[in-house]
Amino acid sequence: MIKQTTVLLFVLLFLAGTAACGHNSDHLVEDTSGMTQAQASATQNGASDTDSAAQSTDTVQPDPMPDRADYTQAAERYVNNLSLEAQVAQMFFARCPEVDAAALTDEYNIGGYILFGRDFEGQTRDSVSATIQSYQDAAATPMLIGVDEEGGTVVRISSNPNFRAERFYAPQSLYDKGGFELIASDTKEKDELLASIGVNVNFAPVCDVSTDPNDFINARAFGQDAAQTSKYVRTVVSQMVEDGMGMVLKHFPGYGNNVDTHTGIAIDERPIETFRTSDFLPFAAGIEVGAQSILVSHNIVNCMDSTLPASLSPAVHDILRNELGFDGVIITDDLIMEAITGYTGGESAAVLAVQAGNDMLISSDFVTQYNAVLAAVEDGTISEEQIRASAVRVIRWKMQIGLLEPVR
Repeated sequence: MIKQTTVLLFVLLFLAGTAACGHNSDHLVEDTSGMTQAQASATQNGASDTDSAAQSTDTVQPDPMPDRADYTQAAERYVNNLSLEAQVAQMFFARCPEVDAAALTDEYNIGGYILFGRDFEGQTRDSVSATIQSYQDAAATPMLIGVDEEGGTVVRISSNPNFRAERFYAPQSLYDKGGFELIASDTKEKDELLASIGVNVNFAPVCDVSTDPNDFINARAFGQDAAQTSKYVRTVVSQMVEDGMGMVLKHFPGYGNNVDTHTGIAIDERPIETFRTSDFLPFAAGIEVGAQSILVSHNIVNCMDSTLPASLSPAVHDILRNELGFDGVIITDDLIMEAITGYTGGESAAVLAVQAGNDMLISSDFVTQYNAVLAAVEDGTISEEQIRASAVRVIRWKMQIGLLEPVR
């Protein structure tokens, strides 16, 4: 197993020695009529491959954030005052229920809600802001509020014209029209829109390396090789950190050319060398510039664990922690996706996910899975120490994005 420094060395070698490759974007046809003035200006400048293009030149830099040790200590002090039940509830990024969402978080002190398209249908900025604020008012601990606003085919908010005149564009299309400068300005606009309505986590960027337009994940990915995808991830994560927006790198360990796990189990037969020299590199790049959370896919990756989906595999999580050196929040993909429900029942999936090393679980059946995890702690299947460690990471994430003040 290679060390984190070796992975980062691979990143540097790829960035320094690999020329930008062209990619086929014929399948993405988007006009720029809905772009903001800043984005249109970036488009006129053409594609740029310089690192400086990813940086905003007219933005006041925020005050330096306390170092990670300060956040960890503050998070530990906060968790000292949480009951075991509250610590378990903090580990859930639950699908927001259609009714009684505020009452549910008032009862359980849930870690976060993820919103989907249905939560924005027929709504306005004001109505959504008020609804999200009602969740926060009911929560004993401020909640993570997340969406998938990737751009292109996955846009939960900008698909509604009440929030934006045009949908956010796919990463490949943005790059073709304005390079990394347009990627950065688009990310900033997303962050500002989400923050304006109370959303504090975007489940982006997609870090999967895919150069084949026929791949399931290609339309959502950057569409270029590992070096350019790493540069894309650096650009997006750096901007999100600057804006104080929570991010989720996905889908570790890398989707490749696998089938859609929403509708069945995907088995990845690629060798470990492919991951170490390609798929891992964008994740390593994101970690290096401050990524706070990484989502693990439901693919079965034979070279890492031939028996368990990645999201339920201790071996895969060990690679993320010890080989890539990630110490932030590891989060599952939704545990009701067919790749999981076809493999194991919902209750046991939640327990297995925690045992594997996940800090947060995306759950569409919160009450059932919360009770299953709590019961597993009470009978000794899962240790209280593990629950506490995950709760600390979740609380630290909330401090990193300004939801909680890191009290010294």
